[in-house]
Amino acid sequence: MKEKQRKVVESLELEGAPGVLRDAVAGTAEPSVTIRDAKAHLSALLEWVSGGRGLIITSDGKPKARLVPASTEPPRKVFPGMGEFLLSQRVHGGPAAEELIREDRDSRGW
Repeated sequence: MKEKQRKVVESLELEGAPGVLRDAVAGTAEPSVTIRDAKAHLSALLEWVSGGRGLIITSDGKPKARLVPASTEPPRKVFPGMGEFLLSQRVHGGPAAEELIREDRDSRGW
Protein backbone atom coordinates (compact mmCIF):
# COMPACT_ATOMS: atom_id res chain seq x y z
CA MET A 1 0.00 0.00 0.00
CA LYS A 2 1.36 3.43 -0.90
CA GLU A 3 2.02 5.96 1.80
CA LYS A 4 -0.35 8.90 1.26
CA GLN A 5 0.74 12.47 1.66
CA ARG A 6 -1.49 14.29 4.13
CA LYS A 7 -1.89 18.03 4.01
CA VAL A 8 -3.65 20.29 6.45
CA VAL A 9 -6.82 21.62 4.87
CA GLU A 10 -6.82 25.35 5.29
CA SER A 11 -10.48 26.22 5.04
CA LEU A 12 -12.84 28.20 7.21
CA GLU A 13 -15.33 25.37 6.71
CA LEU A 14 -13.11 23.01 8.71
CA GLU A 15 -12.60 25.41 11.61
CA GLY A 16 -13.82 23.62 14.72
CA ALA A 17 -13.85 20.27 12.90
CA PRO A 18 -12.64 17.05 14.55
CA GLY A 19 -8.88 16.53 14.49
CA VAL A 20 -9.12 13.79 11.88
CA LEU A 21 -10.71 16.26 9.45
CA ARG A 22 -8.11 18.94 10.07
CA ASP A 23 -5.58 16.40 8.82
CA ALA A 24 -7.84 15.32 5.93
CA VAL A 25 -6.62 14.79 2.41
CA ALA A 26 -6.68 18.12 0.57
CA GLY A 27 -7.81 18.78 -2.98
CA THR A 28 -11.48 17.78 -2.86
CA ALA A 29 -14.59 19.91 -2.54
CA GLU A 30 -15.65 17.97 0.54
CA PRO A 31 -13.19 16.85 3.18
CA SER A 32 -12.28 13.18 3.01
CA VAL A 33 -10.96 10.66 5.51
CA THR A 34 -9.80 7.09 5.24
CA ILE A 35 -11.94 4.21 6.43
CA ARG A 36 -9.55 3.56 9.30
CA ASP A 37 -9.75 7.17 10.51
CA ALA A 38 -13.54 7.19 10.09
CA LYS A 39 -13.87 4.06 12.26
CA ALA A 40 -11.60 5.51 14.92
CA HIS A 41 -13.39 8.87 15.09
CA LEU A 42 -16.95 7.96 14.11
CA SER A 43 -18.70 9.80 16.95
CA ALA A 44 -16.89 13.07 16.26
CA LEU A 45 -17.51 12.76 12.52
CA LEU A 46 -21.23 12.09 13.00
CA GLU A 47 -21.52 15.13 15.25
CA TRP A 48 -19.77 17.26 12.64
CA VAL A 49 -21.92 15.94 9.77
CA SER A 50 -25.13 16.53 11.74
CA GLY A 51 -24.29 20.23 11.51
CA GLY A 52 -25.18 20.12 7.81
CA ARG A 53 -21.81 19.29 6.22
CA GLY A 54 -20.74 16.41 4.01
CA LEU A 55 -17.78 14.07 4.20
CA ILE A 56 -16.21 11.54 1.82
CA ILE A 57 -14.80 8.24 3.11
CA THR A 58 -11.97 6.82 1.01
CA SER A 59 -10.28 3.46 0.68
CA ASP A 60 -6.99 3.04 -1.19
CA GLY A 61 -7.23 6.68 -2.23
CA LYS A 62 -10.59 6.21 -3.99
CA PRO A 63 -13.91 7.58 -2.75
CA LYS A 64 -16.07 4.74 -1.40
CA ALA A 65 -18.86 6.48 0.50
CA ARG A 66 -20.30 9.88 1.28
CA LEU A 67 -21.48 10.75 4.78
CA VAL A 68 -24.26 13.37 4.70
CA PRO A 69 -26.85 14.57 7.23
CA ALA A 70 -29.85 12.25 7.51
CA SER A 71 -32.44 14.97 7.06
CA THR A 72 -32.40 18.55 5.90
CA GLU A 73 -36.07 19.12 6.70
CA PRO A 74 -36.82 22.01 9.04
CA PRO A 75 -37.88 20.99 12.56
CA ARG A 76 -41.58 20.63 13.22
CA LYS A 77 -43.56 23.50 14.71
CA VAL A 78 -44.05 23.42 18.45
CA PHE A 79 -47.71 23.07 19.44
CA PRO A 80 -48.60 26.30 21.28
CA GLY A 81 -51.75 24.92 22.90
CA MET A 82 -55.45 25.49 22.36
CA GLY A 83 -55.69 28.92 24.02
CA GLU A 84 -54.96 31.01 20.92
CA PHE A 85 -57.11 28.76 18.74
CA LEU A 86 -60.11 29.01 21.04
CA LEU A 87 -59.75 32.77 21.40
CA SER A 88 -59.73 33.11 17.62
CA GLN A 89 -63.04 31.25 17.24
CA ARG A 90 -66.22 33.15 16.57
CA VAL A 91 -68.63 33.34 19.51
CA HIS A 92 -71.98 31.78 18.62
CA GLY A 93 -75.11 33.73 19.47
CA GLY A 94 -78.02 32.42 21.46
CA PRO A 95 -79.09 32.13 25.07
CA ALA A 96 -76.54 31.44 27.79
CA ALA A 97 -76.34 28.00 29.41
CA GLU A 98 -77.85 29.28 32.68
CA GLU A 99 -80.90 30.57 30.81
CA LEU A 100 -81.39 27.21 29.04
CA ILE A 101 -81.15 25.28 32.31
CA ARG A 102 -83.54 27.65 34.11
CA GLU A 103 -86.01 27.38 31.23
CA ASP A 104 -85.78 23.55 31.30
CA ARG A 105 -86.37 23.44 35.08
CA ASP A 106 -89.29 25.83 34.87
CA SER A 107 -90.92 23.73 32.16
CA ARG A 108 -90.75 20.62 34.40
CA GLY A 109 -92.44 22.37 37.25
CA TRP A 110 -89.78 22.01 39.90
